[in-house]
Amino acid sequence: MEKEVCGKVGFYLNPSADGFRAILKRGMYVDKSELIAYTNSVLESDRMLTCFSRPRRFGKSFSAQMLSAYYSRGADSRALFENLKIAKKDKKEFAAYLNRYDVLFLDITSFIATAENIKETVNDIQQEVIEELREAFPGLIKENVRSLFKALLQIHAGTGKKFFIIIDEWDALFREAKDNGEVQYAYIQFLHSLFKNNQTSRIISGAYMAGILPIKKYGTQSALTDFCEFTMLEPGGLAEFAGFTEKEVEDLCIEYGLDFEEARRWYDGYRFGRIGHIYNPKSIMEAVVNRRFSNYWTQTETYESLKVYIDLNYDGLRDAMIAMLGGQRCRIDTGTFQNDLTSLESRDDVFTLLVHLGYLAYDSTSKEVFIPNEEIREEFIRAVKNGNRRELVNVILRS
Repeated sequence: MEKEVCGKVGFYLNPSADGFRAILKRGMYVDKSELIAYTNSVLESDRMLTCFSRPRRFGKSFSAQMLSAYYSRGADSRALFENLKIAKKDKKEFAAYLNRYDVLFLDITSFIATAENIKETVNDIQQEVIEELREAFPGLIKENVRSLFKALLQIHAGTGKKFFIIIDEWDALFREAKDNGEVQYAYIQFLHSLFKNNQTSRIISGAYMAGILPIKKYGTQSALTDFCEFTMLEPGGLAEFAGFTEKEVEDLCIEYGLDFEEARRWYDGYRFGRIGHIYNPKSIMEAVVNRRFSNYWTQTETYESLKVYIDLNYDGLRDAMIAMLGGQRCRIDTGTFQNDLTSLESRDDVFTLLVHLGYLAYDSTSKEVFIPNEEIREEFIRAVKNGNRRELVNVILRS
């Protein structure tokens, strides 16, 4: 594959590497570039569609910016990667894919923020991206085309080009319009048109979606069955990229003079099979910057959302919560959860959601959930004290 001269840098099409450059400029980057080795390995295969869900502030957008900087023809990013693991691992493979793809980068939260009405978000996405594609590929997209999929198909017919699609905060509409089934349906249909179509492999060389929630289920089946999913329940081969590993945290503590054992007490707790312990990146980096341990991750969102789920008090949730605040674990069935914020019908659904949100950790071997660390434990106590369960507060205070 020959390197083409970078064309006009767009907002959605072939963005520059400025986002990733800004991340590296902070000077405390924990190298997660080997995620690129995975995406390279599945390009144009039957596993080319990846959805990797993690809690807020666990590095989702950083990964999306990194992949964009690596693949985008609109970026000249060799210097950004040359000292990272991906460049050192296999120089030939690294060079083979560097800045060689036409990338479409869609941040769903930005479309929601600029939409006059959230109901128009899906239309806005397609309209704005198609307008940019028309400028980049003049004369190829028919005037009456309003579907992004059809626009990409027509570009491919005229040029043979395929696209690498990155969708950051893919589930934002399910969170922001959680009670609007019409908006959610339109969005799923949009994603269907791109990724669940017998023409998908003709126009797409790969896709990477990042969000908090796994792909919405209808019954027992994912709405986008062709995606390979990696979640806080089953991170699979991407577990080391879900957060900071214990070795990475230990190295940071040594470099910046922090007590590693105290860091473990405050922020450890998520565990994934062979990878072992995983830490919350936001909290660790804030502790490094501030040189002290405190509640950092939980300050990025009000405890109101946690309080809502505690107050549901489904079958035994109250007693299970007290037990977990005391250090115990609770066995759950994660299979009934529909991967949204509204279809909650049992204690297990609530606890499974809290795993995806990062408030609980999950042991896949014992199928148990537990409060992972001191930071989260304090947040639970705060939510309970300010919730509607006075009897729960009294029990906790007595204990």
